[in-house]
Amino acid sequence: MLVQEAMKAAALLAEQGIEVSVINIHTIKPLDEALILEYAQRSKLVVTCEEHSKFGGLGSAVAETLSKNHPTKMAMVAINDTFGESGTPAALIEKYGLTAKDIVKTVLESFK
Repeated sequence: MLVQEAMKAAALLAEQGIEVSVINIHTIKPLDEALILEYAQRSKLVVTCEEHSKFGGLGSAVAETLSKNHPTKMAMVAINDTFGESGTPAALIEKYGLTAKDIVKTVLESFK
């Protein structure tokens, strides 16, 4: 579901003249480090988006890869350190700030 939100965010950012790439990193192990580094080398900012905690998930794995190989400005859209709840996927995406609007906000704030 978050890939769809990222695609919506990319479209919203394109309307503002900001070109982004969306990559579906579907596994953390094995992590496609070569793909991450390929895109990081041509980017000013890497933003990870995941339906997981900010700690110990995709964002952490990408940050580790970048810090070792190609330090890059980075931001994460993920669940803050909190207990999970039950609900519909759409309601939870909204509650935890994982919508396209939240992704756009993170990208714009990270460029400041």
